[in-house]
Amino acid sequence: MEQKQETGVHKLVLSERKTLFLTGVKEVLSFDAKEVLLETTRGVLILRGDGMNVTRLLVEQGELELSGRIDSLVYTNREKKDAGSVLKRLFG
Repeated sequence: MEQKQETGVHKLVLSERKTLFLTGVKEVLSFDAKEVLLETTRGVLILRGDGMNVTRLLVEQGELELSGRIDSLVYTNREKKDAGSVLKRLFG
């Protein structure tokens, strides 16, 4: 019997700034090769880098694996409904 990951637990494992494994992911809000915006159980997470690619996404388990060069990880306390304003502040 497969054991399900609790979606409320947020865990982040970064290896060599090239591979990132996350749990507690609620939703991918936006994504391109230079920036990924995620809603997690601990707030909105903004990942910046280059050549980023989502290599695995298990929505029901709240897991995400990403590869590429990862330059920064920034958490905000904003809720999902404010994600548009976060993008507007970043690019506006």
